Formats: sequence, structure tokens, C-alpha cells
Amino acid sequence: MAQAFTKAMARNIFYGGTLFFFLAFLALTYQTHQAWPERDNHEALNDTVALGKKVWEDHDCIGCHTLLGEGAYFAPELGNVYKRYGSVDAIKGFIMSRPKDGVPGRRSMPQFNLSDEELTAVAEFLKYVSGINTSNWPPTVKG
Repeated sequence: MAQAFTKAMARNIFYGGTLFFFLAFLALTYQTHQAWPERDNHEALNDTVALGKKVWEDHDCIGCHTLLGEGAYFAPELGNVYKRYGSVDAIKGFIMSRPKDGVPGRRSMPQFNLSDEELTAVAEFLKYVSGINTSNWPPTVKG
């Protein structure tokens, strides 16, 4: 004859499952923290990159673009833009070349009138981001 499922059995399953998944969470968290030094790009951080991140945030670039998969999908992914363009000067040139009034019928990036220092900083920030080991994200060069 089958044994009845009791409250005590349900409680033991709940506590056992909770303990198991909590320990799994701790183990995965530990493993992630061990992998960070190999994956980040901390050696490339400097004041110019920090300024570029500030300009990125001040102008709400993430409101249109994605960066490593996070953000809006209105404009292209920029996590690998340095790999696409190949140099800081090419990125700066692309940002500066944005038409003032846009192209009719197309989405266009607004002209933020950034100084040369800010342009260089944003390009250096995007270069820094492209150096992060993201396990091949985004999957294509075009983002």
C-alpha cells in the first residue's frame, strides 16, 4: 500500500531543496568570481576610458544602443565596434560624420557636438569594452 504524503515529508523536501539550490548558488557564485580576472579588461582602464564611460552615460547612449547585449535595440550593438572599425580614429570619424538633420526615412544618430577630448574618450571606452572576454558575444562582427 502507498504511503500517504504528509506535511513532514513536504517540509523535508522543501528544506532539502532549498539547501541544495542555495549551495549550488554559492558554488556558481564562487566559480564566477574566480573567472573574473581572466575575463575582464582591467589592465586597459585609465582616466580616458573613465571619461568615455561618463560621456556615454551623460548622453544616454544606452537608450538607443546595446553594449554587450544590454540596452535598447534601436541602434547597433557597440560591444565590438572597435573590431568593426579597427581604430579609435575611425570610430571618432563615424561619430563626427553623423548628419545634422539626419537622413529622411532612416534612423539616424543625433549630433551631440562632442569635443575632441570627449570623442576620443568615447572611442577609447568602446575600445576597452571590445577587449573584454565575452565568450564571443555578440555572435557576429556586425553586432
